[in-house]
Amino acid sequence: MHIKRTVSMSVALAILIFILPILGGGCTFINEKVVPVIGSIEISEPTETGTLPSESTYVNVKLPPEFAILSEALQALNENYVDKTKLDPQKLSQGAVKGMVEALDDPYSAYVDPQTQKLETSTFQGKFEGIGAVISTKDKQLTVVAPIAGSPAEKAGVKAGDKILEIDGQKTEKLSLIEATFKIRGAKGTSVKLLILHEGDAEPVAVEIIRDEIDVQSVSFEMRDDIAYVQITQFLNTTGDELKGFLEEAISKGAMGVVLDLRNNPGGLLNASADVASQFLAMGLVAKVVDEGGNESVVQVKKGGVGTHLPLIVLVNNGSASASEIVAGALQDYGRAKLAGSQTFGKGSVQVIRNLSDGSALHITAYKWLTPLGRPIDGVGLTPDIVSDLKDEALLDWAIQYLQEQIKTELLNVPC
Repeated sequence: MHIKRTVSMSVALAILIFILPILGGGCTFINEKVVPVIGSIEISEPTETGTLPSESTYVNVKLPPEFAILSEALQALNENYVDKTKLDPQKLSQGAVKGMVEALDDPYSAYVDPQTQKLETSTFQGKFEGIGAVISTKDKQLTVVAPIAGSPAEKAGVKAGDKILEIDGQKTEKLSLIEATFKIRGAKGTSVKLLILHEGDAEPVAVEIIRDEIDVQSVSFEMRDDIAYVQITQFLNTTGDELKGFLEEAISKGAMGVVLDLRNNPGGLLNASADVASQFLAMGLVAKVVDEGGNESVVQVKKGGVGTHLPLIVLVNNGSASASEIVAGALQDYGRAKLAGSQTFGKGSVQVIRNLSDGSALHITAYKWLTPLGRPIDGVGLTPDIVSDLKDEALLDWAIQYLQEQIKTELLNVPC
């Protein structure tokens, strides 16, 4: 993927588009913060020289006079604190960094300790242990973006839009997104108790969920008559290749069109969203990235997509976030596909992951992303071309019929 101008970085400077924590797994982004409990949005090797800070930029930064208070506080603790055994330099320094980031009052920027960073990194491999749900903060409340299909969370009745009020008896209102995520995550076979307020209900319900290993299949495919039904549940490292293989199989089976289902897809890797969009777009942009100064960079479509000629409709809902919105927004902007369903989540901020020397990391909100035509997504979302209250299979059945009718009309209008 080529991100021109400012957005190029090494593995140490990963870009998060979606930090939606997957409870038990992890992912990233939004004006509502989404932290992956499935992973993060990551850009691997740099393709061009960018203007992002280098490693040494941070190491050699000169602290302003205001930071002298940190030394004063440390000296005061060393001189006066009653229990010197608790003055662990590593814990104190990590606490200082955590407090610094929390002072930003940005739900998407966060300090991640070494253990948590290791867990988060592992979630991008497609497996993790937890309850299998993606969470975010919305309206300052811990909110479920979507449960993973077949997960313990889904089986326990957790739904998109649920508010998580308590975790094992602890109120969530003062927990950061990452803190909440890793309180819910845990080893297979152990349990976690959540107090959940379902959307539209007046009274919360207590739910006990047994954690399990979550094996994330990011892409599934099946033929529905002459239409290929492709569902993407997350954007992982393997998603682009999986999609390409399924599209090639669909074409070999005579597929006349594609229903792309992005409902309850919380997002994932920016690279993967570019790979997916590029399977359906012959040229153009996938998204624009804007820094604090208003400078734009672009994520370009990759050539060689195998589904660029197939009629397409995309299904979305309020659980479609971040990388899902990148794909849907690009296809909508170019008129490549109609979006059907309900308003999307609205996660349009971009985080960079800054690895620190002790194995910890900072998630720093550094950019906003826009659709190719410059439409903002953060806190707004995408409005479908065809707004529908239909759910689950009912919307899918409608989409298949709609696409078949469109294909039939086009065939009737072909000149001879």
